[in-house]
Amino acid sequence: MNVIKYRRVATLLTQRIMKMDAATKHTSIKEGKAEILLKTDQVFYNPVQEFNRDLSIAVLTIFTNDYKAEVLVKNEKFAQNSKYKEKVDTEVDITILEALSATGLRSIRYAKEVPNITKIVANDLSPKAVDTIKENIVHNEVKDLIETSQDDACMLMYKHKQYWKRFVAIDLDPYGCPSVFLDAAVQSVQEGGLLLVTATDMAVLAGNTPETCYSKYGAISLKTKCCHEMALRILLQCIESHANRYSRYIVPLLSISADFYIRVFVRVFTGAIHCKNTTSKLSMVYHCTGCDNITLQPMGGFKPNPTERNPAQMKAYLPTAPPVGEFCVNCNQRHHLGGPIWSAPIHDELFVTRVLTHVEHNPELFGTAKRIAGVLAMVREELQDVPLYYTMDRLFGRVHLETMPMLVMRSAILNSGYKVSYSHASRMSIKTAAPSQVVWDIIRTWEKTHPAKPAKLAADPVARFILTQDIKTQNIDLSPRGDANPTSRRDGRLRFQYNPTPHWGPGTRAAVNVGEEKIAKSIKNQSKHSKNKKNDKRQHSLSDDEERKKMNTGSETAE
Repeated sequence: MNVIKYRRVATLLTQRIMKMDAATKHTSIKEGKAEILLKTDQVFYNPVQEFNRDLSIAVLTIFTNDYKAEVLVKNEKFAQNSKYKEKVDTEVDITILEALSATGLRSIRYAKEVPNITKIVANDLSPKAVDTIKENIVHNEVKDLIETSQDDACMLMYKHKQYWKRFVAIDLDPYGCPSVFLDAAVQSVQEGGLLLVTATDMAVLAGNTPETCYSKYGAISLKTKCCHEMALRILLQCIESHANRYSRYIVPLLSISADFYIRVFVRVFTGAIHCKNTTSKLSMVYHCTGCDNITLQPMGGFKPNPTERNPAQMKAYLPTAPPVGEFCVNCNQRHHLGGPIWSAPIHDELFVTRVLTHVEHNPELFGTAKRIAGVLAMVREELQDVPLYYTMDRLFGRVHLETMPMLVMRSAILNSGYKVSYSHASRMSIKTAAPSQVVWDIIRTWEKTHPAKPAKLAADPVARFILTQDIKTQNIDLSPRGDANPTSRRDGRLRFQYNPTPHWGPGTRAAVNVGEEKIAKSIKNQSKHSKNKKNDKRQHSLSDDEERKKMNTGSETAE
C-alpha cells in the first residue's frame, strides 16, 4: 500500500512540475509558412494532419482562382444587361470560416499561403484555444486577414446564413463525426462555395456499428473490404441530404480516404430542379455474405419523355427491385442490405488534374508534396463511373488460392474487354465495370494451374461451390499486357504511405471544451470503486445522523 501511495504522489508531482514548465515555456511548431506557439497542452494539435492541411491549401488555391473568375464573369454580364451603365466590380470578397480552429494553425496557413483571400474567421468554443489563436495571429503577422471568434460553430454559421453574409469556403475538421455541423454549413456557404469536411469516426463508417452509422449519417454501413470508399460515399450522401432540405445540391471535386480519416471537397449550388436528380445519384447496396460481391440498386433514374416536344427533356422513374435474387449467383449465399450511398462520381477529373499540376510545379510549398502528387495521380486514374471495388486478398483468400499477381489480374480484365483501375483507398484494390461472373471466371481459370489444397476445399462448402461452377466467359486470357501497369505505378509515385511514427492516429480529444484540467484516465480512475464505497458509507452515516436529530427534535417538542 505504501508503494502504491508513493507512486501515486510521485505521478501527481511530476504532472504539476510538467504543467509549471509548460506555463513558463513555449512549444514552437513550424509547418509551411506558419509558426505557432503553444503555452498549454490542452489545445488540440495533431501533426499527423499535415497532409490534410497541405492538400486543403492546394485545393483552395485552385478553387479561389476559379471562384473569382466566375464571379467576375457574372458581374460583367450583369453590367452589360443592366439599363444603367455600371462599372464592373473587379474586387471579389473571398471569406473562409474555420469553424473548429483549435491552435489556429490551419487558418494562419490559409492566410499566408492561399491567394485572393480577403478574410478568415477562426472560431473555437474554448477560451484557451481562442487566446492561443490570437497570440499566434500576432506572432505570424496576419492580423489584417484573420478574425477570431469564440462561439458555438453551428450558431456562428446560422448567424451567417443570409446570402450577403455567407462564406465562400467553410472548413469542418471536427474530432469524430461532422454531421452535427452540416445543417448549418450547407446554409451558410455561398452559391458555388466550397465545403471542406473531415470525418475521423472510421469505425462507425467502416461497418463496425451500422446502427450508429444510420443514426449519425442516415445510412447503414457494411463491413466490407471496400469500406473506405463506401465511407466517402456515405458522407457525400449525408451532405447531399442536408443540402436538399434547402433546395441545394453538391458537386464533389475531390474525395480522399487517407490514414485514419476521410476528407471531401464539395461545391454547393442552389436549384430545386437539380435536387430532383438526387435519387439517380444514390443507391442501396446488396452485399453478399459469402463471396463479398457488391450489387447496387439505384434509388431513381431518368428516361426520355415521349410526351415532351424537346427530346432532351427527361422523365424520372423508379427502378424495379431487387437487383439480386434470394441467393447469390456466385456462391449461393444470402445478402446484407446497406446504404443509401452516393453512387455518382466522387471526383472532378479536370479539377484534380489542375491541383496535381499546381503541386508538381510548386513542391517547395508543401511538406507532403510527394504524397499529394502520388495520391492525386491515382485519383485521376480511377474509374469515375464505377462505385466501390474488389480486393485481391479477399477474392483469392475466399477460395483458398495463391494470390494472382496484380498485373496479371488487371491484364486478364483488360483482355476481356473491360476497363480496370486501382482505388486510392486500397493498395490491393481492383475497380472495374466487369460483371462478377467475369471476375470469378478469371479466378477459376487461374485455379486450373494453381489449385487449392483439397483439405481446405473439403472444409469450406462456399469455396467449393464457387470453384466448381462452369466458366461461362469465353477466351479468358491471362497473358500480361503493357497498359495493365498504370502510369502512377510506372513513374514510381508515392501512392501509399506507411505509418511514419508510433501511435499514428487521430490523437486525444481536447479537454479545454469541458473546462477541466487534462488528467490521465489511468490516474483519474485510480481507487474509483473504493472511493464510491467511502461515499456510500458517508451518505449512510449522514442519513443516520439526520434521523437521530429528527428523533431528538421530536422528543424535545413533546416535552
